[in-house]
Amino acid sequence: MRIPVRWAIVFGLLIQCIAPSFADVQSESTKLKLEKTITGDISPKSVQASKTGYVSAHNMMYRHSVTIYDANSLDLIKTIPDSVKLSDYGVSGYSGIHRGAPVEGAYSPDGKYLYVTNYAMYGKGFNREGTDICNPSDKYDRSFLYRIDTSNWKVSAIYRVGVVPKVVDVTPDNKYVLVTNWCSYDLSIISTASQKVVKTIKIGAYPRGITVSQDSRFAYVAQMGGSVIHKIDLSTFERELLTVGSNPRAIVLSPDNFTLYATLNSSGRVIAFDLASKKVIKSVKTGSASRSLDIASDGTALYVVNYTSDTVSKVRTSDFKVLQKIKACDEPIGITYEPLHKQVWVACYGGAIKVFSDSLSQ
Repeated sequence: MRIPVRWAIVFGLLIQCIAPSFADVQSESTKLKLEKTITGDISPKSVQASKTGYVSAHNMMYRHSVTIYDANSLDLIKTIPDSVKLSDYGVSGYSGIHRGAPVEGAYSPDGKYLYVTNYAMYGKGFNREGTDICNPSDKYDRSFLYRIDTSNWKVSAIYRVGVVPKVVDVTPDNKYVLVTNWCSYDLSIISTASQKVVKTIKIGAYPRGITVSQDSRFAYVAQMGGSVIHKIDLSTFERELLTVGSNPRAIVLSPDNFTLYATLNSSGRVIAFDLASKKVIKSVKTGSASRSLDIASDGTALYVVNYTSDTVSKVRTSDFKVLQKIKACDEPIGITYEPLHKQVWVACYGGAIKVFSDSLSQ
């Protein structure tokens, strides 16, 4: 029997109302499970997954290294020292070997490069190391961003940025590399074409998290020393302030670019900010001192580390229900979603990396 079109439409709408969405089913049917604890000569401040099967850990001044892992085998494949001879990269006025302090990293869209920020530089000519509590008038030393070639895992270029650079991101069109500078209160914008800093934008106290829209039109920068996220038009460099709540630290965008997610460190919350209405539409407490976060490739779940709770939370994006909260390690500080194997990698500041699978429950 043939069903009239109008009744087919009504029936379809009814099914949509009573049936759970595919996103909900998918999120609820997967669960984080510890697969491996990675140790060694590491002290990771952050971890970052590429789209090509690698994960990097950035080990600060405590180990002076970046370590690279195979997401398939979970094995260490390379340890990259942060030592460089600045003159080899066209930087004049310095002699001898200098060391960095790798904080965070970002891969270029084609996977050819890994960009790594250095909290400070160490060696002749550097004697005013920045601190976590600072302002531009302190006149601490400026630092450098490294570019690492993933074909040989060697530093292939360096860029002088601001004071205590923290987060780095690359625009999806590979036009710009963006760096937030904690102590100079600004954002460095590097052109990949000219290989130079082409713009420095004042942000305010303690800029940190960065994310970029898929069309590469807008960059979003979290001002951790305030209550706003700066929306920056990358064609004009004009800014708009989005009020999200006190102490925003890490930010990501939904795959459709309609929603901005942020951790609010002081309150231990994660919020969803609707970019059309310019309002916070969802909020949930995940733990104490929510720090880094990442999002699943399909956008159905957020993964958050809670630094002083020693936990990792999985949050469903559709309704902000905390689906899972697990003890991870002492002081989990960084997190990344590895898309090829659906893994969640967690940086434990004390000297370990926890690798979780996010797979179907058994």
